[in-house]
Amino acid sequence: MADISFILLYVEDVAASVAFYAKILDRPAAESSPTFAMLPAAPGVMLGLWRRDGVAPAAGAPGGAEIAFTLDSEAEVAVTIARWQALGARVAQPPTQMDFGFTGVALDPDGHRLRAFAPG
Repeated sequence: MADISFILLYVEDVAASVAFYAKILDRPAAESSPTFAMLPAAPGVMLGLWRRDGVAPAAGAPGGAEIAFTLDSEAEVAVTIARWQALGARVAQPPTQMDFGFTGVALDPDGHRLRAFAPG
């Protein structure tokens, strides 16, 4: 089973959120742009802040979040999405190539987003 590696939060203003979380976590951003930033949240876990209007598939109501699982290959992404679907998750985004890598999104029974991705 893959380990959780990212926690993503959808925000209106990335710069303001980076400033807030850098203070809360007492760590600077490892990466930052107008649409996305990453901060170390814990050993092996990053907090991603993604501007809400650029999320794909589109995010729901404010306060939505996503748990991301880093995998090694496109094949593992496809297998993981299929496994989650077999366990009752609904697929929100079939495996597809995006700017940051190969990815797919499933929804747990409560609608929380689970992203499998292989960076690329």
